[in-house]
Amino acid sequence: MKFVSILSGDAARLGVVLEGGRVLDLAKAEPNAAFADLISLIEAGDAGLQAARRLASAAAGGASQHAISNLADVTLQAPIPSPRKNVFCVGRNYVEHVNEGYRARGTEIKLPEYPQFFTKPRTAVIGAGATVPLHANVTAMLDYEVELAVVIGRGGVDIAIDNALDHIFGFTIINDVTGRDVQRRHDQWFKGKGLDGSCPMGPWVVERGDVSDPQALDLSLKVNGEIRQSSNTKHMIFPIARIISELSQGLTLEPGDVIATGTPSGVGYAMTPPRPLQAGDVMTCEIAEIGTLENRVGS
Repeated sequence: MKFVSILSGDAARLGVVLEGGRVLDLAKAEPNAAFADLISLIEAGDAGLQAARRLASAAAGGASQHAISNLADVTLQAPIPSPRKNVFCVGRNYVEHVNEGYRARGTEIKLPEYPQFFTKPRTAVIGAGATVPLHANVTAMLDYEVELAVVIGRGGVDIAIDNALDHIFGFTIINDVTGRDVQRRHDQWFKGKGLDGSCPMGPWVVERGDVSDPQALDLSLKVNGEIRQSSNTKHMIFPIARIISELSQGLTLEPGDVIATGTPSGVGYAMTPPRPLQAGDVMTCEIAEIGTLENRVGS
């Protein structure tokens, strides 16, 4: 199943994507505390998922028509519009991206020995179709990064690598928008990667069982239709199981936590000459079996 957050008035409502470009508002179809939002559904465990599957199946057969809308007619928010924590991220997790970064800085190439973690604040999260602020008063080098993101289903601490994938609820797309000059100026990643609107997420969360192999997914990013990034998740330096296990050592992961797993090569700052994002640019992120996340850069 694909779970979305749809905007209704000032509130986000949990939906399931149906065939034919339609979406079912779960709480409108059947009042249930598990349908308050995606985190509530995740915390409800198998019972919540089974209830959602039952309603989606019935809707496909003609039930709950009052709770069904066309996807084209609704406004999507991020599938988890306001995570309980910052969004966890992994830097330098594709060899070619590591190489292009060092080349752009003119320094010796060195691959990381351990996953390099940082976070993006909750205020950075926006949904598909939302405008990414240019922040021209803050940065002159706004950049993009397509990433596969993991949504934690079962929490835990000190998670073993062999069991790590069992803790996943599903997958989504994140565009790790970054102010490169701000990142360099502060000599760390948080500020340059934490600007408001710098974490487009979506368009939905795909349940884990609907993704054949998360370590074999093509991913790409286009700017105004031009391919800038194109790779496959098999090229990660640290695979998803290692990321989850390493992050959880001494640090409790909770249901609904989001982890972005790194980006491949092709970012704008590493081009010759550098090609930062400009007002009006349209970024289109695609990941096989997940979907397409598109956002325009504002002013």
